[in-house]
Amino acid sequence: MAASVLLSGTAAKAAESLPLAAPSDHQTGVDLIARGKYLAIASDCAACHTDPDSKKVFAGGYAIHSPMGIIYSSNITPSKQFGIGNYTEEQFSRAVRDGVRGDGSYLYPAMPYPSYAGLTDADIHALYAYFMHEVKPVDEQPQQTALNFPFNMRFSMAGWNLLFLHNKPFKPQEDHDATWNRGKYLVDTVEHCSECHTPRNALMALQGGDALYSGAMLGSWHAPNLTSDPVSGLGSWSDKDLAQYLQSGHVDGKAQAAGPMAEAVTNSLQYLHDDDIKAIIAYLRTLPPVRDPSQTKAAADFGTVSNTDTATRGIHPISKFLSADASGQTLYDAACSSCHQPDGKGTQDGFYPSLVHNTTLGGSSPDNLVSAILFGVQRTVNGKSVLMPAFGPYSDVQALTDKQVATLSNYLLKQYGNPQLSVTEEDVKTIRQGGATPLIAKIAAPASLGAGLIVLILVVLLVVWRLRRKRR
Repeated sequence: MAASVLLSGTAAKAAESLPLAAPSDHQTGVDLIARGKYLAIASDCAACHTDPDSKKVFAGGYAIHSPMGIIYSSNITPSKQFGIGNYTEEQFSRAVRDGVRGDGSYLYPAMPYPSYAGLTDADIHALYAYFMHEVKPVDEQPQQTALNFPFNMRFSMAGWNLLFLHNKPFKPQEDHDATWNRGKYLVDTVEHCSECHTPRNALMALQGGDALYSGAMLGSWHAPNLTSDPVSGLGSWSDKDLAQYLQSGHVDGKAQAAGPMAEAVTNSLQYLHDDDIKAIIAYLRTLPPVRDPSQTKAAADFGTVSNTDTATRGIHPISKFLSADASGQTLYDAACSSCHQPDGKGTQDGFYPSLVHNTTLGGSSPDNLVSAILFGVQRTVNGKSVLMPAFGPYSDVQALTDKQVATLSNYLLKQYGNPQLSVTEEDVKTIRQGGATPLIAKIAAPASLGAGLIVLILVVLLVVWRLRRKRR
């Protein structure tokens, strides 16, 4: 279904708005197929199983860039030749919850089946009914995934699953009310929030304990802390702020969704019913607080209005001749101030957001600021698009070098954000290329000793798994 960018993307694509329409609360309550459709939207299936170039919903072919190579999403329309048209409901359930396709081969956990394992039998039944009876079959074969050795050995996922696939279908906790239980189900399972907001271990599985929802790097982007801590997490946000952000991706004087979160808002979160939004917030409020020791105040509390840009405004227009050694102030005037205004306050209607009290500039990491500059911001809510142009490769406005992006970022952080943060050219280069490479990808380079060791470990895990199955 909706693949999380488990292994991180090498290039950040703007959120693509797909032709979706969510059923009403009443429809989902009385109609099985409508409930399945709503669950598919809440799970963000279309975003990852739709090639943004073709816009053929659920036909697959979406390229998920990972340090192990490109993983292409599969066709999940009811096509009998290229999709899941021949799947029984049991096979469908195994694919969604266990990561095993109808032919017995294993899916990569770029498909977040470790989270979907918590889906109830009733919701699996509804999803199956929707995909089989309302989704139109697309008889096309999407591009196939072909990772390098040793990651091309899909059977190795049996060992990975043995170690890390522990979730069971969700059961309500009796010591909490229905709203909290609904929120937990949505956050942990349906919306699979932990797949982005929880750091991973050396084998790319989610960490547990205090790490859960504490924030994590996601390729070029940083998924922030969702715990109830008032400084590092969401503890200082009001319920109104949280609801507005989830449904629109924008809260004046606080935050704007970009990257993978903009995609989630565009194709999933904005369509959730109000009661489900309230349930999500109720559950998030109870996540144990996790504090980043480096943070002394909340990300949205940083920044003051500055008029220093007025000294250079209009002197250096955007052009391909913009100096490689231009100052941050000059770069801001040329590339940013026409929208964000010379004082950084943005426009009064909030369409062009303020850089003051902006979590992108005040957080514990500058990565989202750099990524926003390089890859831009795009999301569509209620039919209205929000766009900040990209200043990276193939920019339609001004392609900035790594040095220029670093200079501009440092100026913005000092003027409007967290002055303790800084950005180097090397930082920008890493983010431009998709973020830091995980250890497992480094040691598993083709023909390396590490690749052989990984194969040995995976074989041992597979043997253990088979022995356990025989003992059952």
